[in-house]
Amino acid sequence: MSAFSEALSVTASGLRAQSERLRVLSENIANVDTPGYHRKTIPFDLDRSGPGGLARVEPGRIGFDRSDLEKVYDPGHPLANEAGTYDGSNVDLIVELADAREAQRSYEANLKMFEQTRQMSSSLMDLLRR
Repeated sequence: MSAFSEALSVTASGLRAQSERLRVLSENIANVDTPGYHRKTIPFDLDRSGPGGLARVEPGRIGFDRSDLEKVYDPGHPLANEAGTYDGSNVDLIVELADAREAQRSYEANLKMFEQTRQMSSSLMDLLRR
């Protein structure tokens, strides 16, 4: 495998991992006000079996944040108990937005590396044709 194809595969794995991370974060943001919703988490693995290392995210390994759900006081809510509270979600919108911004920037960095590697490969092919 050439250095260019290795670089492309490493950046492509980063793109896939950050894309999956953004999907999970968007689900969390969409459910910030859903009663009883537990925040989803997504673990990353680094496959170092080959040169470079590939970022891997297995969709089946999505977990849930086990922190306590927020207690919301609203006696008129249909889910409220006799004390007038119900379980909200444990999603912190600020944390999710910060994580989404980080994932977006990581995605953009991987995309730039992909484009740069492709451009260098194309330039090399042009040089070899001469």
